[in-house]
Amino acid sequence: MKIDDVPQDQIRTFKGYGTKAVYAVDAKGRYTKTATNGWEVEEVVLRDVLADFEVLAAQAKQRVLQGKSSPIEFFVYKRLMDIPALAQAMGIARWRVRRHLNPKVFRKLNDRMLQRYADLFRIQLAALKNFKENTTIDPDS
Repeated sequence: MKIDDVPQDQIRTFKGYGTKAVYAVDAKGRYTKTATNGWEVEEVVLRDVLADFEVLAAQAKQRVLQGKSSPIEFFVYKRLMDIPALAQAMGIARWRVRRHLNPKVFRKLNDRMLQRYADLFRIQLAALKNFKENTTIDPDS
C-alpha cells in the first residue's frame, strides 16, 4: 500500500488515543512508517473480536458458577487473553495454567500464586478467591 492510500477513517476505537504506526511504500518504493487514525474494516473486525470475548467470558462465568471451572477462566477472557498468552504472562507452562482451571486444583493454590494471577488480571485477590459471592465482578471497574 502506498502512503497516500493509508486509510484515515477516523474510527471510534482510536478516539482519545491519536494514531498508530503502519508501514507503507513511499515515493521511492521503500517501506516506511506512517500514521493512520484507523480503518473502518479494522474496527469492524475489532468489535467482532471483542464481542466474541464477551461471549466466552459469559460462558466461562456460568461454568465457574456451576463448579466446572475456576475463576481464572472468566478473567482470562475478560482481559482478552487465551491460555497460551496467560501462561506466557505468568511465566509458567500452559499445562499448569490449564490445571489451574480445574476448580479442585484452584482451591489448593497458595495465596502467592493467586496474587500473581490477581495482579495480572488487575483485580483484588478477594475477587479471585470469592468469585461465587461476587457474581457482579467487573474487572474493568
